[in-house]
Amino acid sequence: MNRVPELRGEHLRLRELHADDHEPFTRILTHRVLTRYLGIDRMDARQAHDAFAQALAQPHTHPRRKYTLAVCAPDDGTFIGTMGLLVEDYGSNAMLTALALLPGSPVRGHGHEAGRLLMAYGFGHLGLHRIWAGHRSDHHSMPQLMHAAGLRPEATLRELFRTQGCWHDVTTYATVAPEWKRQATTRELAILDGAGGPDPV
Repeated sequence: MNRVPELRGEHLRLRELHADDHEPFTRILTHRVLTRYLGIDRMDARQAHDAFAQALAQPHTHPRRKYTLAVCAPDDGTFIGTMGLLVEDYGSNAMLTALALLPGSPVRGHGHEAGRLLMAYGFGHLGLHRIWAGHRSDHHSMPQLMHAAGLRPEATLRELFRTQGCWHDVTTYATVAPEWKRQATTRELAILDGAGGPDPV
């Protein structure tokens, strides 16, 4: 099995999915508002169940290319959102995916930290060189989150995907390992060096 160790940040932590995450995970994928800016259409219950089963099986795939992790509060293992990493089939590249937090999440305002923890793991344990991310160009709160994660704007990809009956432009951002490591926090450097992060104080 290829499991990610628990990754601890200052305001949240990431862990592998558990079977009992099914209900909140499917709530995200069937939610009209939470799926509005994702690159997929809102799912029905059966589709969301199948998506959860596929995500739960990711640690058993070889080589592992998809990492869909649960976002939790620092002192509570309850699932409150998702964050993902998709390792591309060529080069040493990956894409951050699927940041979504349930309404009322105690870690709202710190979503960028989930991306940073996964980037530290990607640049460290996975040996990646480049990580990128994108958002619908009309999602105006995302540029600030991308910058906070340590990503720089790169391009606008015209009509990249179609959801809700419309084609959407996507603004992309990226960073490379040497550049990102220079601004990594102590916790992120611990993950880069092979640990999940320091134990809670």
